[in-house]
Amino acid sequence: MADLRRSLVINFFSSSGNALVQFLVSIILARMLSPSEIGVFSMTVVFVNIAHMFRDFGVATYIQREKELSTQKIRSALGILFTTSWLLAVFLFVISGWLGEWFHEPGIVPVMRVLALGFVVIPFGSLTHSLLLRELAANKQAVVTAAGTISYCASCLTLAALGFGTMSLAWANFINIIVCALAYIPFRPQGMPWMPSIRGWAKIAHFGAGSLLTNCIEAINSSIADLLLGKLGSARHVGLFSRANSTVSIFSYVAGSTITYGAVSYLSQSYHRGESLAPALSRATALLTGIGWPALALTAVLGQDIVLALYGPKWLESVPAILPLTIAAAFYLLFQYTPSAMNAIGKPYVGALPQVATLISRIGFGYVLFNGELASFGWAICAATVVVVPVQMLLQWRYVGYSPRQLLANIAPSVLVTLVCALAGEALHPLLPAAMPPLARLLVLAAPLIAVWYGALRLLNHPLLTEVHHLAASARGRLGRLVGQG
Repeated sequence: MADLRRSLVINFFSSSGNALVQFLVSIILARMLSPSEIGVFSMTVVFVNIAHMFRDFGVATYIQREKELSTQKIRSALGILFTTSWLLAVFLFVISGWLGEWFHEPGIVPVMRVLALGFVVIPFGSLTHSLLLRELAANKQAVVTAAGTISYCASCLTLAALGFGTMSLAWANFINIIVCALAYIPFRPQGMPWMPSIRGWAKIAHFGAGSLLTNCIEAINSSIADLLLGKLGSARHVGLFSRANSTVSIFSYVAGSTITYGAVSYLSQSYHRGESLAPALSRATALLTGIGWPALALTAVLGQDIVLALYGPKWLESVPAILPLTIAAAFYLLFQYTPSAMNAIGKPYVGALPQVATLISRIGFGYVLFNGELASFGWAICAATVVVVPVQMLLQWRYVGYSPRQLLANIAPSVLVTLVCALAGEALHPLLPAAMPPLARLLVLAAPLIAVWYGALRLLNHPLLTEVHHLAASARGRLGRLVGQG
């Protein structure tokens, strides 16, 4: 647990720093690029993200979950990665023209072809990444993340300033992949083979197919909104919806990959020891909702100010979609760790069931509820998320022993903390002058709202309080040692 906490802290500062920098860059880009230019890239990335699921073929999850790794297993994993990645690079390049015609967006073609090149390079670093994650080597991964982030942001802003438009995002993505692949070379575990192999691939492929199915459908679920809205509406709708989604995802940007960092490895180790996963899921869900739900509630309350402060007035049309998307995100956090638990117990196919149900629901509700207004599409996504909740609960109960009653009892304190924070936001926001700049209003509200959140944690004795105190004590200890050395 001590190693996991240390890795989580390192990963938090690494991933949140990375996300913060990229988020700031997205704010600058929102003023440099038009909604249509950003919308074209968003529509293209949908297909690339889906392709990434096939590229990995569940190898990353297999590496983290496997009890013992041999040289041959690693070589077989490399063989699968190179085969799937290079085949998908060719596939994306070939279909780019057809997709541009189908969406009536010729800008999709060059963007997808550049992004396809990244699939040629990715395998050279992806397996090292998985092995470091298995060992919870967050310090080494942080170095690679920093190198990739710096290269992406510098190239993206430079190319956008030079007038590359949508292509600035595509080329920056490719540069980031190359830099990360090079940065992973010094961190290759000792004795890690360089040559791939196809011998012994069957076992990896069998497990990977189940993990792939779940991850692929999850990627489609994440992307179906842009695809469906692009078809039912326009690239402008997609651009506005992506800004609403980005606003709702601020918590995810800040928390970064820390939310799920090491989850498969940790749960797999517990499972291999014969321990029940219910207590770990219970605590993880309570901790996540204790901080995630209040953040989402305040995002809904302060949505207009956030959009004005970060993106400017031309993105105000995205605000009506924020409330339904925050509700959907809150339900999603309830089952954040379910796929990891299913992979840990060797049931990756089970995790695909709720994803399939969500996908079907999103398409159905999208067609039925969308009336041309962005808010209606947001409520369609929300409804599709809510109707699948019973399925998620039953799966957790059936396969992990985490009952709906346990779940409801564990999240009750988080519900109360969230209500307190939302009411505080609603009460304090109108007290500030309307003429005050949006960013200034948010900064003024930050301190009292954090104090209200912490007070609610103490009042309700929320499980998150222990972790907050542990983190604070660790920070004070490190600060004390630094002062002493100085």
